[in-house]
Amino acid sequence: MKWQGGRRGGNIEDRRGMSPGAAVGGGGIGIIILALIGYFVFGMEPQQIAEMASSQQGTATQQAGVEGTPADEAGQFVDVIGANINDVWQGSLQGYTPPRVVLYEQGTGTGCGFGQSAMGPFYCPADQTVYLDLSFWQDMETQLGASGAEFARAYVIAHEFGHHVQTLTGASQQVRQAQQQARSQEEANQYSIALELQADCYAGFWAANAARASGGAVALEPGDLEEGLKTANAIGDDMIQKRMQGRVTPENFTHGTAEQRMTWLRRGYDSGDPNTCNTFN
Repeated sequence: MKWQGGRRGGNIEDRRGMSPGAAVGGGGIGIIILALIGYFVFGMEPQQIAEMASSQQGTATQQAGVEGTPADEAGQFVDVIGANINDVWQGSLQGYTPPRVVLYEQGTGTGCGFGQSAMGPFYCPADQTVYLDLSFWQDMETQLGASGAEFARAYVIAHEFGHHVQTLTGASQQVRQAQQQARSQEEANQYSIALELQADCYAGFWAANAARASGGAVALEPGDLEEGLKTANAIGDDMIQKRMQGRVTPENFTHGTAEQRMTWLRRGYDSGDPNTCNTFN
């Protein structure tokens, strides 16, 4: 993927190397185990897991990190990709405001509770921030069988920015209201799936417009889309459940099947239009 000549937004708060803060509270179940069980088996969202982690470990205070563009290549990649995603959305969504982006290691305080790297990348609507522990890239490859290509990583970042767009448009709030009125957890999960697939579609929309928004400085190269689709396949609920528990339980799906995730990523890319991303119909 072409990106190193892209604009740097400088909108990164780098907490890597910092302590997650002084926790106040008791112990209980290991937070990493809690996150894995909650996310992959019971269909819980990262915000719910963060809130549970806070109740188990207590509320962690968190010092502010270094703001700007990180000095290392991995941090610069996140900054350039994030700036390009913002440029694409600012040209497509009236009133768009960029999210904050926080890089951290292992754990960090968030507006949604105590965040853990075991949750993977996540977006917190309470503070409109994308949280990334970059060790997830390695985990995504070795534990989930995803691609290690740069676009595969950019797709994940764009997906989380998609959740920010959903907060700005009110889609996330509407889903939460619908879930509260759902007659069963399985019905509530269907709304979560629609939200996640829309974020995949939004990631495809960004990818289709990345070069236009950057004058060609950020752009997909031959084979990149296929690597993104490989990752979308690997992080489908059915594929993850097979790896984690050896069987598939559709009633616990929260993000969509491998086929669904690939379909909506490609739909956003092929159309280049966020209006085609209505997963709720």
